[in-house]
Amino acid sequence: MKFIFADSLDHVDPGYDFLRDRYSEGRTPYWDDAYPHEIMGYAPYKGMLVSRGIVGGVAVGGKYTEAQAMRFRRVGAREFLRLDKPQFEHLPIFGDCGAFTYHKEDKPPYTPEDTAEFYDDARFTHGCSVDHIIFDFDEGLKGMEGGTEEARRRFEITLENASAFRTATAHMSARFTPMGVIQGWSPGSMAEGARRLVAMGYDYLALGGTVPLKASQIKSCLAAIRDIIPASTRIHILGFAKADEIDTFGSFNITSFDTTSPLIRAFKDAKANYYLPSKGGKLDYYTAIRVPQALENPKLMRLAKRGALHQETLVEMEKNALSALRAYDRGEVALDETLDTVIAYSAPAVTGSPVEEMPDAKAVKDLRERYKRTLVDRPWKKCGCAICSALSIEVVLFRASNRNKRRGIHNLGVYDALVDQLPSNSDNNDPTQFSGHPSETERNAHGSFVCSESV
Repeated sequence: MKFIFADSLDHVDPGYDFLRDRYSEGRTPYWDDAYPHEIMGYAPYKGMLVSRGIVGGVAVGGKYTEAQAMRFRRVGAREFLRLDKPQFEHLPIFGDCGAFTYHKEDKPPYTPEDTAEFYDDARFTHGCSVDHIIFDFDEGLKGMEGGTEEARRRFEITLENASAFRTATAHMSARFTPMGVIQGWSPGSMAEGARRLVAMGYDYLALGGTVPLKASQIKSCLAAIRDIIPASTRIHILGFAKADEIDTFGSFNITSFDTTSPLIRAFKDAKANYYLPSKGGKLDYYTAIRVPQALENPKLMRLAKRGALHQETLVEMEKNALSALRAYDRGEVALDETLDTVIAYSAPAVTGSPVEEMPDAKAVKDLRERYKRTLVDRPWKKCGCAICSALSIEVVLFRASNRNKRRGIHNLGVYDALVDQLPSNSDNNDPTQFSGHPSETERNAHGSFVCSESV
């Protein structure tokens, strides 16, 4: 079971000045930035996935600029993602259509033929057929029961596209592996979709539409699919949002899955922002300490506008919070003094009210307890990855993109190591694209990732 990172131009400025909060002088975005595998010194994943909807183009506006999208196809995904170095050349690059980006459309904006051409031009190693996402789901339905007219229409569109994609890629199969995408409104309909895809000749299936589903519902779908397809057929889970529960999916013979969860939780989760491995093959989660930029945080600006806190006061409180945290990291300031200084500034940014107006509020007490745990445990001291070694306490500060993304990249490394340690229940990994355990070799070679409770 291999963790594939779904990229969305998630790079950082390697020369960012954390004390002055400034980008490196003369920086050109992308060209002077570093991807996770560059900043870490090894790949904290077993491959990358790029959605066509993220790249964008004439049919759908993506996240890439027009120049970036053109270069992506011209030089290929591997060079664009900087996976063309010898230590990364074994990593597979998956492509999908990013069905959520066009979920409101009557039909997908891409054809099987131009999608096959997109994958071939960009030299992906694996490419998914053109699907149309189905949001309806009823776990209690049997077989092909139920399903709205729209769900059934999208089901057939997905399978018709898969058939045409199979034909379009027949002469490209030596260059990349075509994958048939499963969509459905129930475990039974997904199993039927999988059966038909195998009948078309697919031996690698991608289960889509799982993002809104509970882990138990995804398992029901996988169980139904596994009951009907050959054991040798490989399965990939697209956009696996239940990444924290991957250790419970071992019995379903999953070859690979993609997710961005470890990275985005670094700055989108209210509590679980920093990962560390814990005993028993699980993860410990720590809350990042919010020290936003005083003149940019919306809640602080609203407080300033209504006169609850002056801008000059906010700037001074921000400076004091940063100084206290850095001094605590050096062992120069006591825990309680640090917490008092930080909470006085952080709580208004989180709650929208000065601490003086709500000294006994549960939200403030909870925030203080979470920050206290982070500061007492000093998790950044227990990790020897390149990011934590370089940033120290800065990595647990919830402040601006370059800190937050670096924390997310650290999380990728912890998560990939966790997945590596799961009991292997599948021998069906693609031997060409998934050979051995390169990340372990790379970690040892670079000496940049040592992350355990004892460090």
